[in-house]
Amino acid sequence: MSTISHEARDIAARVESFVRDVVAPFETDARCSAHGPSDDLVQDLRNLARDAGVLTPHIRPDGSHLTQRETAVVLRASGLSPLGPLAVNVAAPDEGNMFLIGKVASPEMKARFLEPLVSGRARSAFFMTEPAEEGGAGSDPSMMKTTCRLDGNHWVINGRKAFITGAEGADIGIVMAKSEDGACMFLVDLPDPAIRIDRILNTIDTSMPGGHAVVTIENLRLPADQMLGDSGEGFKYAQVRLAPARLSHCMRWLGACTRAHEIAVAYAVKRQAFGKPLIDHEGVGFMLAENQIALKQAELMIDWCAGVLDTGVLGAVESSMAKVAVSEGLYAVADRCVQVMGGTGVTDDTIVGQVFRELRAFRIYDGPTEVHKWSLAKAIKREARSHAEAAGVSQ
Repeated sequence: MSTISHEARDIAARVESFVRDVVAPFETDARCSAHGPSDDLVQDLRNLARDAGVLTPHIRPDGSHLTQRETAVVLRASGLSPLGPLAVNVAAPDEGNMFLIGKVASPEMKARFLEPLVSGRARSAFFMTEPAEEGGAGSDPSMMKTTCRLDGNHWVINGRKAFITGAEGADIGIVMAKSEDGACMFLVDLPDPAIRIDRILNTIDTSMPGGHAVVTIENLRLPADQMLGDSGEGFKYAQVRLAPARLSHCMRWLGACTRAHEIAVAYAVKRQAFGKPLIDHEGVGFMLAENQIALKQAELMIDWCAGVLDTGVLGAVESSMAKVAVSEGLYAVADRCVQVMGGTGVTDDTIVGQVFRELRAFRIYDGPTEVHKWSLAKAIKREARSHAEAAGVSQ
């Protein structure tokens, strides 16, 4: 397993200082709304990050990436504020889209679509999920109804998408559709008149600019060379993106819950009740102790899964395990922070209430806990059958 370099630790330390000292004061900025921070605020923060030398810190100037284990310490530092990942350009969905484009796209497509993302001048959206009420793809991407057909040297795409994070205001999109060969991916410049935003959903999470949109795609015509990779290989490319992307979520939210825990501890030490500080009451002290344990467990789970991904394997099983363990564990941390802080915990006087809401959504985003457990159960069954067959035992 690779070690975490001095370079990565230095980057993480600089990102942490920037997020705590420069970004955190913007958490009460009026440009933060129910549908996420405004693009104006995002660009202001990215300009500050650029000046501080911490913009897109996990990608070196030559285009090479830190390892996943190194990325973990950097993204955890970015997550110390809900605005931190946006400020330093490691937020979803951009971070995952940059990873995918870097792995699959041609040099020409990288120059056109990847460079603006890495430089922080553009935002992106990933168009995969479809409306549940229409029977479209969600946790089961094989249900995809959005179609693409070849018409001369162009592809024509039609369909509906839902929960498309950041579609409002995005400059670049990755659109998934189904051809006769199977799933396909396309890169598209946004906005495009053929992609209509029907509405922005009101959700309990508020950290992502543009919110989550329901979208209609009507006769979107794209040149054939804007297909990402090959026709029919879209699900394979999705796996290239999804395992690291769901782990990146874990990294960022570990930072957020670390900060929420710090705020809860400071409150419990200062707040007096029944003749002594809250932290001296066993019920409160035990909750904070449980938080400390859970935070360390999440850190170790992320580091283990990142190490597996650094070997070059897809890590679907490992990332599912990490996503379940970390999202559930950190949600409990956030919940205890709210409980420790009482009435203050459910206000917007601190970020604790927001972190709680974001973690509740994270238990669903990038695959609900139950879907990952189901996938893991299937893997356990396959492994058991394989062992039985190798031993000559019928089942």
